[in-house]
Amino acid sequence: YTLIQRPTTFIYRYYSNNKPERPSQVPKGFENFFNNTGGGKPKITFESNKQPKNDKPPPKLPEPNGLKTLGPIVAGSVFLWYALGLNFSTNFREVTYQEFRSKLLDKGLVQELNVMNNSYVQVRLRPEARSVLAEGPNATYYFSIGSVDSFERQLEKSQDKLGIPDEERIPVSYHTAGDLTNTLAQFIPTLMLIGFFIYMGRRAAAGGAGGPGGLFGISKSKAKLFNKETDIKVKFKDVAGADEAKEEIMEFVKFLKDPHRFERLGATIPKGAILSGPPGTGKTLMAKATAGEANVPFLSVSGSEFIEMFVGVGSSRVRDLFATAKKNAPCIIFIDEIDAIGKARGKSGQLGGNDERESTLNQLLVEMDGFNSHDHVVVLAGTNRPDVLDPALLRPGRFDRHIVIDKPDIIGRADIFKVHLKPIKLNPKLNVEDLAHKLASLTGGFAGADIHNVCNEAALIAARGNKDEVDEVDFEAAIERVIAGIEKKSRVLSPEEKKTVAYHEAGHAIAGWYLKYTEPLLKVSIIPRGSSALGYAQYLPKDQYLYSELQLMDRMCVALGGRVSEMLFFDSITTGAQNDLQKVTKMAYSQVSIFGMNKEVGPVSYQQDNNDSQFQKPYSEKTGSLIDDEARKLIDKALARTTKLLTEKKGDIEKVAKLLMTKEVLTKQDMEDLLGKRPFDLPPDKK
Repeated sequence: YTLIQRPTTFIYRYYSNNKPERPSQVPKGFENFFNNTGGGKPKITFESNKQPKNDKPPPKLPEPNGLKTLGPIVAGSVFLWYALGLNFSTNFREVTYQEFRSKLLDKGLVQELNVMNNSYVQVRLRPEARSVLAEGPNATYYFSIGSVDSFERQLEKSQDKLGIPDEERIPVSYHTAGDLTNTLAQFIPTLMLIGFFIYMGRRAAAGGAGGPGGLFGISKSKAKLFNKETDIKVKFKDVAGADEAKEEIMEFVKFLKDPHRFERLGATIPKGAILSGPPGTGKTLMAKATAGEANVPFLSVSGSEFIEMFVGVGSSRVRDLFATAKKNAPCIIFIDEIDAIGKARGKSGQLGGNDERESTLNQLLVEMDGFNSHDHVVVLAGTNRPDVLDPALLRPGRFDRHIVIDKPDIIGRADIFKVHLKPIKLNPKLNVEDLAHKLASLTGGFAGADIHNVCNEAALIAARGNKDEVDEVDFEAAIERVIAGIEKKSRVLSPEEKKTVAYHEAGHAIAGWYLKYTEPLLKVSIIPRGSSALGYAQYLPKDQYLYSELQLMDRMCVALGGRVSEMLFFDSITTGAQNDLQKVTKMAYSQVSIFGMNKEVGPVSYQQDNNDSQFQKPYSEKTGSLIDDEARKLIDKALARTTKLLTEKKGDIEKVAKLLMTKEVLTKQDMEDLLGKRPFDLPPDKK
């Protein structure tokens, strides 16, 4: 290789000893410079910049890092220069094989041929050839070849024609030159992967990517920290329908606000509480309100966020969660759906090996034992299934309090409606108090989330109707939609099907109208709704917690009213009674095997645990056969009672069915116009 030294450009700066001429206007501050008349150097003084004498040496200025930056660049360039085989002083010239033969081989200028990578041939010329060729002394010739065999045959044939003896023939050597570009390309993925791990490792060490605590922070807790000043705006006044739960949880608020009041008397506050109840009853809202009322930080995490595919991650996240809580004490930890990690050990279905969920539960038990009331950390947990939790989790010293947040009664529902009606733009003629109580009576069994959904649906229905305000009819339509589903206008029934549905629903309505222990009828409709309902009857629910045998029998008769009506008027039955039969079967088996209302089976309760296998029954085969027989007898009794009633009221069924086919929807007032007043009065709370 030949290294050519490039010419260097020098910049010369000339200085003159001649005194500069005085300009017509001397700039301010340069008077002394032009007043100097001597031949020496001008003396420049600035009185205002004089500094006091200081013996300390002047601070050492940092050296410019231009050379430090330039050094690696130059070194890398030189490396690439030589590694890639670059030689800018060499003039490479490609020729064809015919040109090679006529200009070089026939004239005897070739000294050696180098076959490179079986793809091209580099020609090494004799020293005397440099003066003969017109391309210059540094020219290097090469030509491409299709294959080595073809090249060797052509070369041998050419030398034979020239009559070159065997001992003087041109030597041919074969070389495999490394292509640095391809070599680097093979290593680039590996180098990138190594660089990625180094980068992420440094970030983790510096606190990035989740900070310390495992590979890229995967073992760090995913709990969301709510700031007590800005993020938590929920107070107990925003939680309605759970007065008893609020009273019980207020003890935690008082402790977090004034812990010394309890500690000076030697009392210890409970470490945690389990909030249990059906979905949508406000367990998470209650926990947030507790943090907002106590004005402390709030850590919220779901039980499913502890478990990942890596072993040990759940335990690490539990440790990190409690470490974060202690740093932010006093604070509240809320673990939603704790049954995801808190199920009783030994019932998870694992056949040997280490269960990651059980390891996470063990770490949670250890952490709750590891902190005391002086840490000022309270753990709240929400679950819909308190019966599946591990007993060690529920013992005193861990989750001491078990607070049940059940579905609200009619008074609680009215209070919840008042809360959710505040942002709704109501018709000014509506009284919020009266509206809330009326809606509460129509929504028996609704949880807080269902009530919020009703209010939102009412506003949406009013908006779709281009109304400026929400009326009472919008709320009634919203309740109907939540209970029965959206109206299916596209589902058109044939006249035969419509008639069958009308008589089916009329049978339900008449059975409920003339039986004493049934809920009062509000509306009956044959408009298809939801995914499968072709018609439905809406009743006025009531909050009832105890049922007698006669009350359950009346409910079974109402459910069978549709099937019996089809039998009376069409001499055949359809599949429309599937849901009714499921309800009847469930009520019959519950009376026989759970409530102890059957004389043959006796006062026993075989309520099966939801976790038990369906193939494992808590009774023998003989007892199971007896339960089946008695449940069937009970259903037959209800069917006979319903058939007798509807046979007597066959004319009323026909009236209701014909009007249904015309109007499609009948209200309580329409029923009274057809049949007269219901024989049984409304309960006092429904009037």
